[in-house]
Amino acid sequence: MSGWKRYAVFAAIAAQPVIAQAQETAEPQVVLDADSILVDDVNNQIIAEGNVEAEYEGRVMRADRLIYNRTTNRVRATGNIVIIDPDGTERFADEIETDANLADGYAIGFSMRMPDGGVAVAQAAAHAPDGVNALDRIVYTSCELCEEDSTPTWALRARRAVVNPNNNMMSYRDAVLEIGGIPVVYLPYFAHPDPESERRSGFLAPDFGTSSKLGLFYQQPYYWAISPYQDLTISPQVNGNVNPLLEFNYRKRFWSGQFNADFSFTNETDFDSDGEPVCPLDENGLELCEEEWRSHLFADGRFNITRNWNWGFGVEEMTDDLYSRRYDISGENDERGLYVGQPLRLLNQIYTQGQAQNWYADATLLSIQGQRASDNDDTFPTTTPIIFSERLFDFGDNGLLSVNASSTLLNREIGVDSGRVSVGADWATSRVLPGGVLIRPFAETRVDYYELDDTPDGETSVDRSVATAGATLSYPLYRPGKSVDLIIEPTAMVALGTKGANDPSIPVEDSLLYEFDESSLFDANAVGGYDLYEGGNRASLGLSATARWKNGVNITALGGRRWRSEDDPAFSEASNLDGNNSDWIGSISADIGRTLSLETRVRIDDESYDINRIDAGLRTRFWRLQGSARYYRVASDITETGIDDEGIVLQGQVKLTDQYYFVYARNRDITGDRDLTHDFGIAYEDDCSRFEVVFSRSEAVDRTLGPNDSLKFRFSLKTLGDFGSQDVD
Repeated sequence: MSGWKRYAVFAAIAAQPVIAQAQETAEPQVVLDADSILVDDVNNQIIAEGNVEAEYEGRVMRADRLIYNRTTNRVRATGNIVIIDPDGTERFADEIETDANLADGYAIGFSMRMPDGGVAVAQAAAHAPDGVNALDRIVYTSCELCEEDSTPTWALRARRAVVNPNNNMMSYRDAVLEIGGIPVVYLPYFAHPDPESERRSGFLAPDFGTSSKLGLFYQQPYYWAISPYQDLTISPQVNGNVNPLLEFNYRKRFWSGQFNADFSFTNETDFDSDGEPVCPLDENGLELCEEEWRSHLFADGRFNITRNWNWGFGVEEMTDDLYSRRYDISGENDERGLYVGQPLRLLNQIYTQGQAQNWYADATLLSIQGQRASDNDDTFPTTTPIIFSERLFDFGDNGLLSVNASSTLLNREIGVDSGRVSVGADWATSRVLPGGVLIRPFAETRVDYYELDDTPDGETSVDRSVATAGATLSYPLYRPGKSVDLIIEPTAMVALGTKGANDPSIPVEDSLLYEFDESSLFDANAVGGYDLYEGGNRASLGLSATARWKNGVNITALGGRRWRSEDDPAFSEASNLDGNNSDWIGSISADIGRTLSLETRVRIDDESYDINRIDAGLRTRFWRLQGSARYYRVASDITETGIDDEGIVLQGQVKLTDQYYFVYARNRDITGDRDLTHDFGIAYEDDCSRFEVVFSRSEAVDRTLGPNDSLKFRFSLKTLGDFGSQDVD
């Protein structure tokens, strides 16, 4: 019989009772389409030819010819065979034999394309009833293969590969990794978890390379999936110039939170940028080179207490100031709690935090470990604790009232000990006046009390009461256009406040690095901390403008200045609140899509109109160029050191051909006439891999670590992972 476009179930051809049984059990059925179908009663076979398509539970098999043996319940297909799984995986074969469910069987001339882009080719493939897949003479790659060039950028060849779904493992016998057709790594046995499986224990991609400090090094991580909720990565590192290092990364999730820890240790002497020991001298002038245990610990955790409350901690500890830079350990000053440390300062904290719709509260214990050459840890305070709480009251049209309280207790071995308690309130509302003028009246008050010890003037306590009231007025102007819309908004702020707010006996702890800029131009109190307060009468005037083109281009600018009725000696010139006038401050940003985006912030001297501070950055992706640049300069008049601070940071790549790139990065300290980092090299990238060879030079000097050179290399193979050096100098 021929001409059937839709035939019945394979099993239905065998006997009518089987159909009834399938209907009763509602079992899935295999449906067959073909140009012609022949029932061979003599051999008890069904033969389908021409555009054959068999479907079972979302799995589809297409072939030129198919034979179904009703006696053995087996299917044999030949010619242009394609099997498509529900997840998108495509399998191809010259000849295949399988069961009626299109699952168990074997294939000749087999190949497979996976959803992630991976391609596998094998002489033969077999799928066992227990789910185990075996492939002979397999080649795997994620690179696109072209007829004119059959050599992929990389490929993994093996005599035999086995995919075991029972333990979610893939294993290889006599595996060879080829790069550009050249064998580079041979492994008699190689195994890894199925990429679609859950977490599994095993070796991760190694980190290897060369460093002027460490010499040739090799670090081999091993991942241990302890349970579904915790894991441990153990990474021993062998170095050519110095003793080995052992590093651990532990993670655990609880029903109420999570915990993470990075820890490493070694037994070694102090060494310089060339890996040479740096030994102290004894009383006779002889070197004492003794190996010591050195380590680091970065850890954090966060846990829920109730729906509104949680607690957490952050730990940053190192036995040596330069430990992380000697061994190129990352993670210093990452966010590990409510507070983030400054560069070369380690921060330890434990905190609790609560929040709801109309209130917020937190309390934190802090300690600091200095890593700079001039640091003395005895001068750093330990906070026991810092507390802040706030309650909001919404009165609708009558405004929003915030009542807050804060306290801090600071103790140190050398210097002033202090304790502060502050209670305050802030109120604000807004109205639209006739003509479109927007007015925002505000008022705030605060009471501070300080307990002091070991002060230079002998004061043991200080208190103050401050208050401010005023209003902010703005007049937004909008002009729509055919190609561009313009928004211009002049804004003025006027405030009357308490005079003489800053008692010289109050120790300044939380406002040492404060600088007034455009972000606080219209704030009633421009100082963000508690120890300093901007008292007296003051006013700000500024103008913001925005241009929005219909094609998506957007340019925004803001500029202004602040005036004060009295000079407060508590404010330094660097704070931009000294004297009666602030410097002119402003910012401008432009977004022109992927082609160009830039942002610039400036501070212009109020008398000489010199640029006291500029920070300008841009990003671009144009033609064959992709990169970013940042230039900064701080004039000597407003720096802590009294000298100019100027530098430029560049990073990007230029596409030389379709696959080759020139990569470049530079962090230039113009003031010091040195390159903190200077990298350049060549990269190769295609659809399945990226290779980089980069020369790096650093002229930064910190005690025993000085200028050094390195050759960085890294390659990434799609679906297999990353290999090579990781920011090593």
